[in-house]
Amino acid sequence: MNNVAARVGLVLDISGSMQLLYKNGTVQEVVERILAVACKFDDNAALDIWVYDNEFSRLSAATERDFDQYVLKNILNNRDIHKFGRNNEPPVMEDVIRKYTVEEDSPLPAFVIFINDGGVVKSIKKVIVEASLKPLFWQFVGIGDSDFEVLKKLDTMEGRIVDNANFIHIKDIAKISDEDLYNQLLNEFPLWLKAAKDKRVIRS
Repeated sequence: MNNVAARVGLVLDISGSMQLLYKNGTVQEVVERILAVACKFDDNAALDIWVYDNEFSRLSAATERDFDQYVLKNILNNRDIHKFGRNNEPPVMEDVIRKYTVEEDSPLPAFVIFINDGGVVKSIKKVIVEASLKPLFWQFVGIGDSDFEVLKKLDTMEGRIVDNANFIHIKDIAKISDEDLYNQLLNEFPLWLKAAKDKRVIRS
C-alpha cells in the first residue's frame, strides 16, 4: 500500500443500538485508529466523517491536531445531530458519493470505511451497484454481535463493473492489534484499485 494516494472517509452508525459504544469510548477509539489509516495515504492527512441513523450529518474532518475527544465534542455534544434512531444507510451513502464525485471531483479515489453494528437495509445493494462506476471503494466494518446478513453478501453481489465493497467483522475493536486491524481494513482495497484502473473507473 505504499505510494497510494486516496481520500479517506469514515461513516459511523449512530442508531439506537450503538448508544453504549459511543458512551464507553469505543467509537472514539475507532476514529483514532482509522485516522492512522487516513494519515498513511490521504491526500491531506484528514479523515472525512459522517454519522447516520434514519437521518445523517456530514461533520468536520478529523486530523492529528484535533482528534482528541472528537466524538464527545463533535458528535455527542452536538445538538444538531440526530442520534440513536433507526438504521437507514442509502441517504448517507448518496451524500458520500456526492461529496467525492460531484462536489470535490478528483482523480484521487476515495476509500470509505463504514462502521455498523447490524441491521443494514437491503436497499444499500442498489447504491453499491450504481457506485461501482465511481472511483470509490466501500470497506464495511461490522462491530458487535449481529449476524450482518446483508453485508456478508457484498462479495457475491452481481451487476457491478468492479467489486467495489468488502465486509469484515471485528467483534471487539479494542482487542485487535493495529497490524491486524490495518491488514483487514486494507485487504481488498489494492485489488479494487487495480481492477478500477483496468476498467477506467479511476482516471489515471
